[in-house]
Amino acid sequence: MIDLPSVIGHRGAAGLAPENTLASFHAAAARGLEMVEFDVRLTADLQPVAFHDDTLERTTNGVGAVALRDLAELKRLDAGSWFAPQFGGERIATLDEVLLLCRELGLGVNMEIKPDHGREVETARLALERAATLWPVSGRAPLVSSFVGVCLTVARDLTPSWPRGLLVKAVPEDWRDRVAGFGCSTIHADHRHLDPALVAVVAQAGYSVLAYTVNDGVRAGELLKMGVCSIFSDYPHSS
Repeated sequence: MIDLPSVIGHRGAAGLAPENTLASFHAAAARGLEMVEFDVRLTADLQPVAFHDDTLERTTNGVGAVALRDLAELKRLDAGSWFAPQFGGERIATLDEVLLLCRELGLGVNMEIKPDHGREVETARLALERAATLWPVSGRAPLVSSFVGVCLTVARDLTPSWPRGLLVKAVPEDWRDRVAGFGCSTIHADHRHLDPALVAVVAQAGYSVLAYTVNDGVRAGELLKMGVCSIFSDYPHSS
């Protein structure tokens, strides 16, 4: 089991500023968080960026697939106005920008690798190579997580000393084999599929359970009381 804070900001602090943008990481740090989670995917010219969806429409004024746009094109988009007018002009952040800012702000990171189909190895490799170059050896190592097993295998091989997290909706019956095969330290599950007995079994096996996405303070308290190690929250100041 690894040492993690009880609350991790989801996509920065996604309820307070546009998700996965530099503004969101500033908001998380301003609320006293120790750690944030964000998503990484590749552009058409193989640049890792912090972005959740595979398409642009929900969180920018662009259209189409992220994977079909070069970084220069993506940098011209507005990634903040959809959230609130005061964030107009906020840009899609590169992985480099996110990691350098988190270092500056003293934030630990959980990097979720979100590959497009057919780019699983490439996405994990390029993201991890950049992160290994930029992240300091001292301090809390990045937690690398993914729903995609191939990405965790790449992480195991490229950055073996960094902890890995298996992302699932509900903890599967074969969780022991999966976490052992990928060398994971944590299991990240939808909080609606967790109960005290399941959390206890996983913890007794030596793994930490992390719960997403918890935006209710009462539920957060229940989860931590049942033994969940950390919760991901869009509103970390109130969880």
